[in-house]
Amino acid sequence: MSILCTICARSGSKGLKNKNFLKIGKRSLIDHTIKQALRVKNIDEIIISSDSKKIKKIKNKKITYLMRPRFLSGDKIGKLDVIRHALKSAEKKTGKVFETILDLDVTSPLRKVSDIKKCIKLFIKKKNDNLITICQARKNPYFNMIEQKGKKFDLVKRKERYIKRRQDAPRIFELNAAIYLWRKKYLLKSDNLFSKKTIYYQMPYNRSIDIDNLTDFKIVKYFLGRK
Repeated sequence: MSILCTICARSGSKGLKNKNFLKIGKRSLIDHTIKQALRVKNIDEIIISSDSKKIKKIKNKKITYLMRPRFLSGDKIGKLDVIRHALKSAEKKTGKVFETILDLDVTSPLRKVSDIKKCIKLFIKKKNDNLITICQARKNPYFNMIEQKGKKFDLVKRKERYIKRRQDAPRIFELNAAIYLWRKKYLLKSDNLFSKKTIYYQMPYNRSIDIDNLTDFKIVKYFLGRK
């Protein structure tokens, strides 16, 4: 099964400016992700899609670099559109046909290479549409997550009986955005992240932190420093 790995790194970010290129130690976040991808032998090609000229400074013969067009830049563009564009561009540039697309999020550097390998192994074995990575949620909509309804606040979700303890609430998970896998046919035809043939790979919270702001960055920096 031919696998294309996409790494998407746009330049702008409202929560944390240019977060994809921030450094932890001697490596930028994008360098951490590239290093992980290069250690996975199953990957046939790696393509970096970015609207930043900084990617030109990254030199590696094993990687295809793609300056994405303006219509795919900005914070209102969905990531799936960027990945589809990267797939088509990679096939055109390399002359290869890819059956599977693996996307590694730059802002989730705490995942392990072993997580990536296990996801690929699971995906090959199950033969499903796509795979997403999850972790157990720290907040629960049945117990301590509320939404505003007019002038009042209420639980996001309610059961027939009142839930007094978090342990008695249904188990809830959150997407950690660390690893995604798609069959090419499903990626090209659907914008739906969930289908009847979606499978899940669970990761612990300490490897699931997705950097959105300065606090997240400091936490990730601490964990990577310990490694």
